[in-house]
Amino acid sequence: MVECNQEQLSETCTCTYSCSRRGKCCECVSYHLRMNELPGCFFAKISPDAERTYDREFKYFAELVIKK
Repeated sequence: MVECNQEQLSETCTCTYSCSRRGKCCECVSYHLRMNELPGCFFAKISPDAERTYDREFKYFAELVIKK
């Protein structure tokens, strides 16, 4: 199993929301999927402005992908 370097990941994490899961990608993805959402880093890859809305809904993500 690949080990996560959480210190390095937290330095490069593109999410602007500060929380206890920052840099802990597995925990972050699991949390957001349980909430029927996607993590901020998914949105940041499309647009930093989109990530800053804190709208993590699948529908919003799909709309951004279609527009791009």
